[in-house]
Amino acid sequence: MKMDGKTRKYCDPYRIDDGNSFRLKDFDPAETGDLSKEDAAELLVKGIVLTNDLQEKLYAQDQWAVLLVFQAMDAAGKDGIIKHVMSGVNPQGCQVTSFKQPSTRELNHDFMWRSVNELPQRGQIGIFNRSYYEEVLVVRVHPEILKTQHLPPQLVGKDIWQQRFDDIRAYERYLTRNGVVVRKFFLNVSKEEQKKRFLKRLDEPEKNWKFSEADVRERECWDQYMEAYEDMVRHTSSHHAPWYVVPADHKWFTRLVVSSAIIEALEQCRPAFPVVDDERRKELEKARKLLEGK
Repeated sequence: MKMDGKTRKYCDPYRIDDGNSFRLKDFDPAETGDLSKEDAAELLVKGIVLTNDLQEKLYAQDQWAVLLVFQAMDAAGKDGIIKHVMSGVNPQGCQVTSFKQPSTRELNHDFMWRSVNELPQRGQIGIFNRSYYEEVLVVRVHPEILKTQHLPPQLVGKDIWQQRFDDIRAYERYLTRNGVVVRKFFLNVSKEEQKKRFLKRLDEPEKNWKFSEADVRERECWDQYMEAYEDMVRHTSSHHAPWYVVPADHKWFTRLVVSSAIIEALEQCRPAFPVVDDERRKELEKARKLLEGK
């Protein structure tokens, strides 16, 4: 079973392979691809079933790994996307890593170190809820954070962000050459929709735990973050590690776009159950005879 063209078209418009001409203002956070909520839900169910099938084969094949990177402003829906889109995947073949504020130990290493330690093994899907891209987002918006990273002063110049872009591109090329399929998702939520979701967290007691005053403070830096995100996509998009700038104002459509892109990544691996050779088949036949004789 493969993803049909009708489904595929809902992720392709948001894929960025070459960021040279990318402008964030060209992407509408409220877009739904002329699709109804009911149709999207039906397609998502089919996508979850297909993802489970492909992931099972990926795990058995044990050759490729898939890395899914999620970046977004607060309340864009990263946790919900991971929960819903990956709901049918066997937990043995999937690992989720959420990157919080770096620890003292992590700050004593290079900025990629903690991410490298969490890369998925062959046969697995790895999900980064935030990632090394925080180093060209939150650190860029709040450059004072650089002082906590123990970098030699002569290395902290005006070109540091371009240098980090270069390092990230090279690293993702390295991963690709070593059998890791990289897909990156920027959940593009509007400032108005973020406000609604924050207020909902305050209004509904069961959502109070999700609210953080720090989120509101970061909201004050919205324009700086949008500039940082645009620069990030522009400088780190590539054919082997594309960005998907996903409309995130309507969660039901966001989930479909992400699901479709994940299926595309898995299909690129051409996963299949291992074929048993003649020698192994003889061993299995011996085992059958032993079992049947007892």
